[in-house]
Amino acid sequence: MSAPTQEVFDCRVAFAEELIALAREDERIVAVCNDSVGSSNLVGFQKEFPDRLINVGIAEQDMVGVGAGLALSGYVPFVCGASPFLTGRALEQIKADVAYSQSPVVLCGMSPGMAYGELGPTHHSIEDLSWLRAIAGLGIVVPADPGETRSAVRWAASAATPVFLRVGRFKVPAVTDGSFEFGTAGLLRDGSDVTVVATGTMVSRALEAASAAADEGVSVRVLNMSTIAPLDEEAIRRAIRETRAIVTAEEATTTGGLGAAVAAVVVTEPAPVPMRMLGVHREFAPTGTTAFLLEHFGLTAGDIRRAAVELAHA
Repeated sequence: MSAPTQEVFDCRVAFAEELIALAREDERIVAVCNDSVGSSNLVGFQKEFPDRLINVGIAEQDMVGVGAGLALSGYVPFVCGASPFLTGRALEQIKADVAYSQSPVVLCGMSPGMAYGELGPTHHSIEDLSWLRAIAGLGIVVPADPGETRSAVRWAASAATPVFLRVGRFKVPAVTDGSFEFGTAGLLRDGSDVTVVATGTMVSRALEAASAAADEGVSVRVLNMSTIAPLDEEAIRRAIRETRAIVTAEEATTTGGLGAAVAAVVVTEPAPVPMRMLGVHREFAPTGTTAFLLEHFGLTAGDIRRAAVELAHA
């Protein structure tokens, strides 16, 4: 008998529902988008709060600038757009108008990673974590499931700090208790042999991998690294002390992303452990479905399990 199919969810739905709930509570909540009312799931927000949604058209640099102006005027702007265009086209404005100026803008990168699969390399957003990590003063949050997405949205609305919120489109199961603590990794499964540090869409796959590895006698710890910046370095150091190896998994390029951030901690330890980074290794992702692309780049639960077992037996 086959295992029951796990229900999966679009985190953009949780994002939109929580944003509407917040807007009902606080009239300072506004949304700014780049002709992406539909793809950013803002249709419901626009219907209920037509005067609090600003559509600047396909003008991402203006969009971020408008968001910064609104923030400095006392509003709480959620600036929403497809992640490749929000972060790629408006990187200078994110750096200067938001992070450097410490404007409390919530930058919402919608459909990140390879969620726009069939639209090809121009629409894949696998570099966003890397180039945003290089900007000082900007928090980077990647929720793992709908519950954590809701909590992260609510946190961001009250945090009064610049933050990038990576809102996934590829459907995932619920794997957390729905809580979110900025800058703190979530221990979803303990283990003593190998630690898998995963973020976003990879967290549920890491848990599946850990369960399969246990059948092979390998004990895998799973950390949900929902905050990429600032990184929970202490959680990484505990993993170095308490397990024998580390695997990172991200739907992004490993050049400057989660893997690079974790590796920077590992190499500074007196007794570093072996490590393997799973992700896109500095190449353009081809065209294909998201599921195909994740398999193409070795980002399935089976690939994560294989990496963990191999390091455990090395």
